[in-house]
Amino acid sequence: MREEILRLIENNSKIDLKEAAVLLGMEEAEVANEIAQMEKEKVICGYYTMIDWDKTNDDRVTALIEVRVTPQRGSGFDDIADRMMRYDEVKAVYLMSGGFDFTLIIEEQSMKEIAQFVTNKLSTLESILNTSTHFILKKYKDYGTVLTDEKERLVVMP
Repeated sequence: MREEILRLIENNSKIDLKEAAVLLGMEEAEVANEIAQMEKEKVICGYYTMIDWDKTNDDRVTALIEVRVTPQRGSGFDDIADRMMRYDEVKAVYLMSGGFDFTLIIEEQSMKEIAQFVTNKLSTLESILNTSTHFILKKYKDYGTVLTDEKERLVVMP
């Protein structure tokens, strides 16, 4: 039951409780109580609105920053992650497998501001070995939502 509710609200967090209850074959109060319980337990951590900032006048630059660190004795990666995620610029922090340890997603008004963040804040943290910054040039799909207008595809002739 919980998973069905989660899948439903993951795709549309604004769904009406009455409509959700009908789709799930449950009572409206039962759905509301289950959602409230999952919010209390932090299974549901929050709600957000997906905005295509490219269609506004608010210019933003998004960057993915790969970070290699030296894990700390006793706490491994957790203390480092905690310090990185405290910066307002940081929208997400992920522990990774592979050639680097973390991926950070940050947003600023310009590439220069991102460069200043990396230089003045991120790279000065103890345990940081190196970083690699990748700028998002265009978003086509974000968390399952297609952000580009559907256009007629051109046929390429050999």
